[in-house]
Amino acid sequence: MGDDSTYDVAVIGAGVFGAWTAYQLERSSKRVILIDAYGSGNSRSSSGDESRIIRMGYGADEIYTRSALRSLQLWQELFTRVDQPLFHQTGVLWLAQKGDPYPVKTAETLRKLDVPFDSLTVAEIRRRYPQIGLERISWALLEPESGVLMARRAVQTVTREAIRNGVEYFQDAVKTPEGSGSLNEITTAGGRRISAGNYVFACGPWLPKVFPDLLADRIQTTRQEVFYFGAPAGNRSFLATELPTWIDFKDEAYGLPDLEGRGVKIAIDRHGPAFDPDAGNRVVSDEGLTEARQCLARRLPALKYAPVIEARVCQYENTANGDFLIDRHPRFDNVWLVGGGSGHGFKHGPVVGEYVATRIAGNNEEIEPRFSLESKASEQKRAVF
Repeated sequence: MGDDSTYDVAVIGAGVFGAWTAYQLERSSKRVILIDAYGSGNSRSSSGDESRIIRMGYGADEIYTRSALRSLQLWQELFTRVDQPLFHQTGVLWLAQKGDPYPVKTAETLRKLDVPFDSLTVAEIRRRYPQIGLERISWALLEPESGVLMARRAVQTVTREAIRNGVEYFQDAVKTPEGSGSLNEITTAGGRRISAGNYVFACGPWLPKVFPDLLADRIQTTRQEVFYFGAPAGNRSFLATELPTWIDFKDEAYGLPDLEGRGVKIAIDRHGPAFDPDAGNRVVSDEGLTEARQCLARRLPALKYAPVIEARVCQYENTANGDFLIDRHPRFDNVWLVGGGSGHGFKHGPVVGEYVATRIAGNNEEIEPRFSLESKASEQKRAVF
């Protein structure tokens, strides 16, 4: 590729939002180039861990339930087409504490949209899943058709399919654009110049680094730790055939069964301290491990002393309330900002790609107000989970 290459769209960032955007744009007959600083699904990216939950429950937030439904369909269609079993239908079990309105609102939304679910009493949970500790739990909601996406391989599969279909791809960092009006070209750290009709910056935690004046206060990147614990030899009760993915919403914790021999995954969903995705220390903390073990003792007591077999530090890139950012740059009429996954965005990649591709195609569809730049504040008041 020479310096004078021209494209319909340049997509910067090959994480789940960027990869699906490039994939959907190419399917709409655009000439697309996809660029990533470290490579699709790399360990620094928010799309880089082994697994992500895909669930339909979002309380009263129907917009995200509808998106998750459509996204699961598109994920499954892709995996079938490439013959890759990268979705595990583990079911997702919401553990509800007394007086918690979120699971109640989730049930109302799922019922409205005809999404299958079961309401389970404590006795029913104990009978089905005796390995789960039920301290402070008063009932549960089970989404039987939801489960887990194998994240790193899934986003790499999307990127690979986009390339196979005609998207050009290379690895390099893109410099912050200067000026205003219509952006003529972008320049990479390696000195390449790329010209396109539109530019989509889907850089995840790097968005506020590429556009610090605009986004440094609107997207907060936080350090998040995840742990994988090993079950006793011969014990099958923590495999996906026996244990669902579960969410302890009130205690801000979640767990995944042992998938593909990687161990039982435990993480605290609460936002961690500020984090630099380039240079941040990715060694887990003693404090994080202590809290994960406390969670194990409470929810999977048989694993209280289980060994850590893997641990990771990743990051969330949080908007003020957890809504995505999908909008034009206020200074450039052909630059789109796509990000703010806020810890729940991975599952929605296919629909985000459709959404961006539709608007770049000029179908005059309005920007969803919740995704607008104008709606993004600097004060963190998380409302989407």
